Amino acid sequence: MKLQFKYQKFQADAAQSVVEVFAGQSSAVQNYFIDSGMNKSRQSEFLVENYLGAANSKITLRDEEILENLQKVQRKNNLVQSEKLEKTDGGINLTIEMETGVGKTYTYIKTMYELNRNFGWSKFIIVVPSIAIREGVYKTFQVTESHFAEEYGKKIKFFIYNSAQLTEIEHFAEDKEINAMIINSQAFNSRSETSRRIRMELDEFRSRRPIDVIAKTNPILIIDEPQSVEGAKTKESLREFKPILTLRYSATHREFYNLIYRLDAIDAYNKKLVKEINVTGIKTSGTTASSGYIYLEKLNFAPNKPPTATIHFDCKTKSGIRKKIQTVSQDFNIYEHSGELDEYKNNFIVKFIDGRDNSL
Repeated sequence: MKLQFKYQKFQADAAQSVVEVFAGQSSAVQNYFIDSGMNKSRQSEFLVENYLGAANSKITLRDEEILENLQKVQRKNNLVQSEKLEKTDGGINLTIEMETGVGKTYTYIKTMYELNRNFGWSKFIIVVPSIAIREGVYKTFQVTESHFAEEYGKKIKFFIYNSAQLTEIEHFAEDKEINAMIINSQAFNSRSETSRRIRMELDEFRSRRPIDVIAKTNPILIIDEPQSVEGAKTKESLREFKPILTLRYSATHREFYNLIYRLDAIDAYNKKLVKEINVTGIKTSGTTASSGYIYLEKLNFAPNKPPTATIHFDCKTKSGIRKKIQTVSQDFNIYEHSGELDEYKNNFIVKFIDGRDNSL
């Protein structure tokens, strides 16, 4: 039986938002030679060969051009505009917020195809927090393979990283078609001997380190559920892949780096993508959460004290826009406490908190 996939505009919009950030980027495949990786003392003992591979072309746009594109996308999607382009050793960072159950994996596979079609980028690494999620992502690649091949006229070559199957890494580095490596964070970030192999010079890999070969492809990282992946140690390890771009997909981000698309629970419900929203103890009414984002976590009551509420809202910090969690009372002005973000400028003040109908 062949599965049928329904066109969903929000998935296309999310993919297009990523593409538009790089409007003006040249399209090319960069060829390079993979060296043996041997140190000089070992090179004197062996005949050293070079191996031709294919890498993503580097980003040619200036930071100022990317920031301008980024702000256009954010305005279009009713999001707070970034004041600066947030970059790390992981390259340019973009955040996509998508509610659970609306086809997040499908969306980033589609984004891979669009980045390939527009800019020729073909090397992608999907980082997931667990083996269970890794297997789910792999299954989605399988069931959508024919569907995307019909739309784009080509297939992605995908595989699960296995430190014992080094030929897969070699094919990933050498092949000019779209390639995706799916890897769970434990595979490169634990102390086990299996995990350490990615950083070891291996005789069966022509005395090269797998991490060096992967890094030379200038990959694009796609981090699935970054709040479960990116501890301090993992962030440090991810830098070794030397990505030109990192895309983060989740419904519950802890940190936002250049947020370019948001489809939260209320938006998903309004688009009839989920059947219901169950929230204990509160009622949500009158907001799409796409402009002036506020999330009511709970109401708080104590004897002989006025009620308070615990809310989430966006806040401007020195390192960019972050979600802030704060307990508030009547007359609390979100605009003043958000770093004076324009989205909260017009009357975002707590007028009342009412325990009788659980409302704020």
